[in-house]
Amino acid sequence: MDLVEKSRQLPTQPGVYLFKNAAGTVIYVGKAKDLRARVRTYFLAGQLETAKTGSLLRDAAELESIVVDTEAEALALENTLIKQWQPRFNVLLRDDKTYPYIRLSREPFPRVYVTRRLTDDGSEFFGPFFPAGFAYRLAHFIHKHFLVPSCRVDLTRFHPRPCLEFHIHRCLGPCVEGLTTPERYRQAVEDVRLLLAGKQGDLARDLRRRRDQAAAREDFEAAASLRDLLRVLEDLQQKQKMHAVSGEDADVVGFCREGARAALNLFHLRHGRVVDRREFFWESLPQPEAEDREVLGALLKQIYLQQPYLPPRIAAPLEFEDRELLAAALSAQRGAAVEIAVPQRGGKRALLALAEKNARLAFQRRFRSAAPAVQAAADWQALAAALDLPLGSEPGRMECFDISHFQGAETVAAMTVWEAGALRRSEYRKFKLRGVVNTVDDFRSLEEVVHRRYQRRLAEGAPLPSLVLIDGGIGQLHAAHKALLDLGLGALPLASLAKREELVYVLGRESLPLRLDPAPLRLLQLLRDEAHRFAITFHRQRRGQATLRSELLAIPGIGPATVRKLLARFGSLAAVRAAPAEELAQVLPAARARALWDLLHAAAPAANPLNSGPTASLN
Repeated sequence: MDLVEKSRQLPTQPGVYLFKNAAGTVIYVGKAKDLRARVRTYFLAGQLETAKTGSLLRDAAELESIVVDTEAEALALENTLIKQWQPRFNVLLRDDKTYPYIRLSREPFPRVYVTRRLTDDGSEFFGPFFPAGFAYRLAHFIHKHFLVPSCRVDLTRFHPRPCLEFHIHRCLGPCVEGLTTPERYRQAVEDVRLLLAGKQGDLARDLRRRRDQAAAREDFEAAASLRDLLRVLEDLQQKQKMHAVSGEDADVVGFCREGARAALNLFHLRHGRVVDRREFFWESLPQPEAEDREVLGALLKQIYLQQPYLPPRIAAPLEFEDRELLAAALSAQRGAAVEIAVPQRGGKRALLALAEKNARLAFQRRFRSAAPAVQAAADWQALAAALDLPLGSEPGRMECFDISHFQGAETVAAMTVWEAGALRRSEYRKFKLRGVVNTVDDFRSLEEVVHRRYQRRLAEGAPLPSLVLIDGGIGQLHAAHKALLDLGLGALPLASLAKREELVYVLGRESLPLRLDPAPLRLLQLLRDEAHRFAITFHRQRRGQATLRSELLAIPGIGPATVRKLLARFGSLAAVRAAPAEELAQVLPAARARALWDLLHAAAPAANPLNSGPTASLN
């Protein structure tokens, strides 16, 4: 059954539809109030000629749908599936910036931590905090004045002596019997909870009551301590009042787009003041002919849906589809009204204009308008002339390969791409070596990777690059050429760039290495260095995971399945070591979690076998 026939059989209810390619990979996710009516629009006359729809339907081989009860549920499900599958035809939000929270742990003696990861372990989370440094300052304030620590000491048992935090008056000392009482510690935690919840007034009244009670029973030392704490709290309240009188909480969105490139600036206002700003960039939006409002709507859904904190007002630069639906979904998520407005006049419009101006400046800074494109074209022309490449009116495409390993262990490869005057990070690729294991053989490794890459390109009918660049010398060059010959691609332009003297070896002219002019050489160095960085990063990830696996597998009762769970939950050896025992117990049975925690903390870091390992440089 073809896709047109499948679209006719879709239900007329709200839901989400998914286009998949022949390999079963999701390439587009959309939502609809009426699934049948929405999907059938893809097959109307003229749609196949548009860039987005035409490319999508040429790649699509399967069509699936998921029915939900309401359009709001479809909106939420669409956002979840886009983040899960990262479909290539959807506008994707790529952002590494997160904001910290303060975590009040769930323990007999709770502790305070600054974290950027929310976990469902019973802990209480407060935030997010703008700017990020405020969270650390507030945690320091809590340690200093409320004596609730953020240490990693095991508080399920008593220790013979307290740690440094107690001696510098940053902790009540629950780790040693007799230094504090559960009642006193519980009261300190309740004070912290009121402070983090923003109930400073309730906290101040309670401190005054306890101060007066202590003075009445002539416990003057306790009364003086409570008096000092009350003064500090009143100073903090006064500073917050000064910040709060100027305005409200809101987010302001600035957007700038030219063709397939776009920049978005997001201003965070807290109490009427800009406390932080985030920038997002896209180099190749999947639907360059679509209206800005379609792109903006897709981005705002991904930014705000399922976020733990939402401002009461969001100022957007334009009307977009689903604005009212998104506002209703965010209001339900927040438990209070969230307004998404498009200001037309007044102070809010002036602030929106400022955000748009910053988006334009960010766009120019990131993409450098026309001048870099002209320079890139000139550099490419010079490089093509030096290497006898076919000349064209536009810069071609280069793909660069590099190998990384440590004494033959965890050998990996990486490929980076330069095309049309810019690095194409979305097209970078990583390779795990299959034929070269636990031995140093860069030549065989390169041969395998180059063969795998272009065998797949041929099978997919994808275009080949204008130049294949290898990080290395003559040996690496010949290894790559052997792989290309096996595929019948012996005529594909091939060169290598040696690190030591930055000489370029061209296939067929190996005896006469080229010393290029600075401009075209910088172009090759940019791509080579990017491949080296990408390969080293991937190798370190693999080596860290291998180290974690090998060390954890040595612990009785922990097998490969458990190691996979630990890696999935914590991601790295450092994160496993830093995790408290109660977090480990969420992955392992309590006894194994305790055994693992004891092993990780039984000795000083220098003596811990999990800290040992080679420190030599990487290839």
